[in-house]
Amino acid sequence: MYQLEIKNLRKRYSGQKEDVLRGISLIVKPGEVFGFLGKNGAGKSTTLKCITGILPIDFGSVKICGHDINSNPLEAKFHFGYVSDNHLTYEEMTGREYLHFIASVYRVSNKDFQERFLNLIKLFEIEEAIDRFIRFYSLGMKQKIAIIASLIHEADLWILDEPFSGLDVGVAFQLKKYIQEYKAKGKSVFLTSHNLDSVEKICDRVAIIQEGIIKEVIDLHQFKLNSKISLEEHFHSLVGAFDV
Repeated sequence: MYQLEIKNLRKRYSGQKEDVLRGISLIVKPGEVFGFLGKNGAGKSTTLKCITGILPIDFGSVKICGHDINSNPLEAKFHFGYVSDNHLTYEEMTGREYLHFIASVYRVSNKDFQERFLNLIKLFEIEEAIDRFIRFYSLGMKQKIAIIASLIHEADLWILDEPFSGLDVGVAFQLKKYIQEYKAKGKSVFLTSHNLDSVEKICDRVAIIQEGIIKEVIDLHQFKLNSKISLEEHFHSLVGAFDV
């Protein structure tokens, strides 16, 4: 069973004449780090919103660990952790209160919560701020608490939207290391990033999306053996430079 299975996914926003997603299909295997790449406006964010149930699917299907996000959304959502690019949290809570709340939503036992909580706040260097209200956090601190919240129930699929943006070098390094540890547990990571150097180092496979169509799926292990250019150079040759 795949951690993520997308079949012929189509999405059109109200008032538009053309689909934003035009029949994309892909799978993410257990124990795999999968990168989802594309220029701004290519369809990455729409895909993530359909995967996580934020947007309804017009046509096709999305399954998380075998559970359809449309027909069985609650069960599907128990099997993934998600970090959006805007790091939304309840800012009137302290960091500790927020993480405890998220753990309760996912029915994490108190024993597991305490163990993961202590490990994660140390790993992401947020111990000193954990009892402050989130509204006083910097953007980088809000990103850290959002990442920890997505990990507190140790889901089978970890979905990350631009996870390295806003993190200092040390914490970004720890995040990359933790992604590999997550993979070693047989769990999977699905991420978007404009940092193609990091993607090339940590991902097993990547899909490149352009104008709502998957242009190519690349096995990076084979790519590194056979290609004389970097993933970034290959990406630019396929779809052009990023719009940043």
